[in-house]
Amino acid sequence: MNIAIFTDTFLPKIDGVAISVDHFCRYLSARGHKFIICCPKYGPDDIKVLGDDIEILRFKNAPLPSYPDIKVVLPSQKKIQKAVKGFKADLIHIQTPGLLGQYGVMASRMYDVPLVGTYHTLVSEQETYISLYRLLKLDRLMSYFQANKKIKKRLDKIERKDSKSLKKQLIWKLTNSLYETAEIIISPSHLIREELVQHGVRKPVEVVSNGMDLKVFKGEIKEFSGKAPKLLHVGRISYEKNCEVVIKAFALILEHFPEATLDIVGDGPALESMKIEARQHDVYDKIKFPGFVARDTLPNVYPQYDLFLTASTMETQGLVVLESMACGLPCVGVNSFALPELIQDGRNGYIVEPGHHIDMAQQAMKILKDRDLYRSFSEQSLEIAKEHDIGNCALKLENTYKQAIESYKKKGPGLLRTITDPFGWARNAAAVTEAALSDEKKDKDKD
Repeated sequence: MNIAIFTDTFLPKIDGVAISVDHFCRYLSARGHKFIICCPKYGPDDIKVLGDDIEILRFKNAPLPSYPDIKVVLPSQKKIQKAVKGFKADLIHIQTPGLLGQYGVMASRMYDVPLVGTYHTLVSEQETYISLYRLLKLDRLMSYFQANKKIKKRLDKIERKDSKSLKKQLIWKLTNSLYETAEIIISPSHLIREELVQHGVRKPVEVVSNGMDLKVFKGEIKEFSGKAPKLLHVGRISYEKNCEVVIKAFALILEHFPEATLDIVGDGPALESMKIEARQHDVYDKIKFPGFVARDTLPNVYPQYDLFLTASTMETQGLVVLESMACGLPCVGVNSFALPELIQDGRNGYIVEPGHHIDMAQQAMKILKDRDLYRSFSEQSLEIAKEHDIGNCALKLENTYKQAIESYKKKGPGLLRTITDPFGWARNAAAVTEAALSDEKKDKDKD
């Protein structure tokens, strides 16, 4: 099969989407399939090919002001035509709902090519980056008020999100409208599949884990009976990751384990805010912020620690959690989206409610104070990680591709659909937006 990938993020940027695309393309190209990856251009050091059967097509872009790592990709009809018509694509696979994902949807309609889409990112949980507060960079004011807790509290109120807000409802509806143009929607976890169904997705949703190379990330059963636990958080330091919850929990853990340390590995727009948070809780000297760490060093990083902590509320799978588990670390996370599928409460760690730093600290200490419990959780982390072997996941994705192509063929010639409605998803998006606004108005009238 010839597969055209459309993704708004890819190497050399390191995140779950980029790593997943890289892994799957490499594994499936070894099985005889060919890929062309349409993605943003980052700079002169961009990778241009991944092998004889994996071509990379870069698009010009501009950074989103509130989050420069998110690229606003400029359209190029010539490149889109090359990626689909010139490449003779049998299938288009969109990885993101951003502009490149939307270009993939339009290309599917224009060139009559079946489409699948992976729901990697919960866009509704990233509304903070499209808020006026972030777009105007008012969050930077926090660096000037780090000593004034009253002002910081007011700024925190501005960015606080309501899970039932009109904005989130619109984002869900718009994103679902885009993905429902696909023959099959791919979810990295069963819990996210349930979330999609609850939010009205009607198309078939196939669960395919992003997978992980267990030959690279591997560990053994760990033991802990010391007084100086080394705690770890890895990932993008962005606002939706809620690293401040981990910092507050760590401050409480220090009261019982005064020799404990915490490393927060990664870079991102919230890094400076997290350093401010650490200072305000008088734990800055006990926390290291090493910044970005090269991915090829991570398999040697995880085994150096005793426990993994995360407070992120937007994980569709949680690649770094999976990596830490494959290296034998017990974990403490929050009850949100896909995390409970990996961190199985009472089996390889504990799950607490989002934002509850006291509970996070208590559950972390419960693991660290019980040598037998710690060893059992470490063993089970290794067992759960085995279920996500990239080789098996690649075979499942390959089968999903075949199903999508067969489903599309059964519908018959698509020429009429292609000519008459190439932007049908956009009209659907407009319709659901109007409906959401109407529902909101009715609710207000009732009040």
